[in-house]
Amino acid sequence: MISTCSSYAPRSYLEDFEVFPERDEKLGAVYVEAADKVTLKKIRDITFVNARDVLGIIYTSKSGNTSMKWRQIRRYNGKASGEASLNTLVNLAEAGVITQEWAENYARKKAQEQTSNIKKIIG
Repeated sequence: MISTCSSYAPRSYLEDFEVFPERDEKLGAVYVEAADKVTLKKIRDITFVNARDVLGIIYTSKSGNTSMKWRQIRRYNGKASGEASLNTLVNLAEAGVITQEWAENYARKKAQEQTSNIKKIIG
């Protein structure tokens, strides 16, 4: 929520771990799957929801460069899958979801894979 809407979200929403932003697909989807979910308020293009027992979160960036799904494994632990842009990695690191070290290692690994693929194509 930090990078998505921190400039206009009510402070109480930013401090509440059960409040999540959701956004329509045409603007880059953010959708929360939960056992119990109630719509709180729509501000600009974001709908704020109170979600308990979050089962999954689906995120697709407006540009289409990021498409990720997070699925709950146990309580607050889960597994993320999909493709993330460098910008998304920066946002995740700033939000404390991943460490900066993990983001840097991931970016380095992806760059090496791309270099390897180019060498294979060129021959």
